[in-house]
Amino acid sequence: MTAPRIRVLVVDDSVVVRRIVTEVLGQAPDIEVVGIAANGKIAVQKLTQVNPDLVTLDVEMPEMDGLATLKAIRATHPRLPIIMYSTLTERGAATTLDALAAGATDYVTKPANVGSVTEAKERIATELVPKVRALCGRVERRPLKPTTTAPALPAAPRPRAPALPQRVDVVGIGSSTGGPNALTEVFSRLPATFPVPIVVTQHMPPLFTRYLAERLNDVSGLTVREAVTGARLEPGTAWVAPGDHHLTIRQEGPWMTVVLNQDPPENSCRPAVDPMFRSLAAVYGARVLGVVLTGMGHDGGVGAEHLKAAGGQVIVQDEATSVVWGMPGTVAEAGLADQVLPLAAIGDELNRRVTVGRAVPGAVAGRK
Repeated sequence: MTAPRIRVLVVDDSVVVRRIVTEVLGQAPDIEVVGIAANGKIAVQKLTQVNPDLVTLDVEMPEMDGLATLKAIRATHPRLPIIMYSTLTERGAATTLDALAAGATDYVTKPANVGSVTEAKERIATELVPKVRALCGRVERRPLKPTTTAPALPAAPRPRAPALPQRVDVVGIGSSTGGPNALTEVFSRLPATFPVPIVVTQHMPPLFTRYLAERLNDVSGLTVREAVTGARLEPGTAWVAPGDHHLTIRQEGPWMTVVLNQDPPENSCRPAVDPMFRSLAAVYGARVLGVVLTGMGHDGGVGAEHLKAAGGQVIVQDEATSVVWGMPGTVAEAGLADQVLPLAAIGDELNRRVTVGRAVPGAVAGRK
């Protein structure tokens, strides 16, 4: 039996954008645009008329902007997936993060200075359509495949309960769809005395990652910054991969430092989680704790194999609390997760695991 098509309400004050988005979504055999709205007030009125499965919502609109519309929709439809359409500007980045905190499910960015309508359509087809499907539960996970030409590590062992707790000297966290709010929840539970450094890869474009780092810094006891090449990994600090750059780690004398690069995207992402996990496994070996939070796709799966092959530990977010269980589900279903935990439990579990093998709180973990 064929599943019913996904019903989408498109909300944007631009006639051109509405027409392009409607045309591209309408070309997908499993998606149907059931309504359009030129502003938030019309969108709220149409909700009960067209009964959509998902809403695409422009951030900047007259009369009732995207944030106000989002809050109005959430008052009556708390679980309806809402994808915000944002601009690649500082204002757009800040507003998008506000929208995610207010209950938006995900976002896509409007291409700036697109040279043609054809290119705009291609962007929508490659960025928006997959998210519509994922948020409406229409995406199948694929088995892990190597996505890099980097030297392969030994095959990962099957998951096993460690005989004894292992010392952790660094935490690597990967996330995508739903990640900003998930990261906020985790970081809000981490104190300034957290005894190891953290590195984070969240699938986000430039500008957005800087604002994300600032917001995580505000909610956490840690010092959180957007990463730069040469930054030292020290206890009580966290570095967020900047948009359009992979974050990797290398050893320089006694220190572990950040190295950013613009190598080809992996899993269609830059930054991607896999190169970060690979570099952590190569440098820290068994002393890595990898965490995979909510996200679409399978980025982090191959990297988790590298972490396990090096003797490290991996925790993933459970399906019930994930916006999309693509990334964590890939790791869990491959048998690579030591624990599958609800989001609210992950921060406390990190605090517990990093104390293992540390007689003195706040011991230096950035040195080797």
